[in-house]
Amino acid sequence: MEKLCLTEIAEAVGSSAPLEAEITMISTDTRNMPEGCLFLALKGKHFDGHSFAKRAVENGAAAVVVEYEIEGCPCIVVPDTGRALLQIAACYRKKFSPVLVGVTGSVGKTTTKEMIAVVLSAAYETLKTQGNLNNEIGLPKTLMELGSQHEAAVIEMGMSDFGEIHRLSCTTQPTIGVITNIGYSHIEHLKSQEGILQAKLEILDGMAEDAPLVVNGDDVRLAPLKEQLTRPVITYGLENDKADVQAADIQAEESSTSFTVLDKGQKACRVTLPCVGMHNVLDALAAYCAGRLAGVEPEKIAKALGTYKTVGFRQNIEQHGPYTVIADCYNASPDSMKAALHVLREMKSSGRKIAVLGDMLELGDLSRKLHEIVGDMTLMSDADQIFCYGDQSRFIAGKASEGGASVFHTEDATELCCAIRAYLRPGDLLLFKASRGMHLEECIKEIFRQEDEQNAVLD
Repeated sequence: MEKLCLTEIAEAVGSSAPLEAEITMISTDTRNMPEGCLFLALKGKHFDGHSFAKRAVENGAAAVVVEYEIEGCPCIVVPDTGRALLQIAACYRKKFSPVLVGVTGSVGKTTTKEMIAVVLSAAYETLKTQGNLNNEIGLPKTLMELGSQHEAAVIEMGMSDFGEIHRLSCTTQPTIGVITNIGYSHIEHLKSQEGILQAKLEILDGMAEDAPLVVNGDDVRLAPLKEQLTRPVITYGLENDKADVQAADIQAEESSTSFTVLDKGQKACRVTLPCVGMHNVLDALAAYCAGRLAGVEPEKIAKALGTYKTVGFRQNIEQHGPYTVIADCYNASPDSMKAALHVLREMKSSGRKIAVLGDMLELGDLSRKLHEIVGDMTLMSDADQIFCYGDQSRFIAGKASEGGASVFHTEDATELCCAIRAYLRPGDLLLFKASRGMHLEECIKEIFRQEDEQNAVLD
């Protein structure tokens, strides 16, 4: 973070400064109080930063942002410290003029964000959201890492209810917006896919009227935006032959996917992604669109996408002794389940194919129906065996079993691990897919502990 005057910060949050000071960091953690730091006392269900305000000053904070005066502390008093964090970030962001791409969507936004960052980095010094810091705490902290050296930034925006993307976008002020799709994530709160669409369209609230929006043209709710909105809307897709940017001549290999990018029907470049799955091709097309809007040449985009690497627990292909594992344990929805099962079907294996599927969370009243839809999807995955884990996954198991699949279901993690371990043969290919809250990555560790320990000894 570059320097901000305390008076600037106070003005941004509608308050007054208790003293003159230059601030070089906003911190919400009293363990990290370098000189020139401003402590902001966030409040949550299980914590209250106000309890640590005095300690923050003792540890070196120049002042504190709080919701009430605290004796012995230089205070900037605000009605809501969470809102103040966004206001400070918005004030700071206005000091810079990067190409700033805001990314949201039900599925694929993190992968798309990573691909866009790789593309923009081919031409510009680029800041990006790290990990999953895409909420009302993580996003402003990312924005405050902007510096005069940054020519571009890619900011991911997550949400679980109405109004969140509005606040994030107004803070971020994207010069380019991207919406990957409208799925079922957080439908428990938003009630319908139309509700999800309206929540995602809040990204426009922080964008200039002429700022372009990039959307998935294969999505039936996003494609019509090209005709409905007055701003420039660029569409990409695999199935929509009217999309501005498309992929042709797709060739899938064991660990890579090659395709030709068609831009308004003309061959633009040939891309080879070091990953598999049509959903990754879609995300790469979104990155191409954002890159072109930012002025990156097609050949540079193609070369950059060839260096993309998967992040976190998203569809990592791992080798555990004689077994190959597709670890995709970060999140789950019907759309991402479909994509993962497609990868399982397309990947070559010398042994059998096994799908380990856990619960998809936060689906509300639609949970049973959507898990049953995934159960039907399993029948097209070429899986020799399906293991289902969790309360709601019994509906996946039921539908898969009705279709003639070999299915095992349990709600006990230890039982799941034992059953999979007993079933395995060398050469088998396994997909692990569930919402993050199901912690399937721990099952992977337990199942393959013996192989991994042996490999560690050999290394």
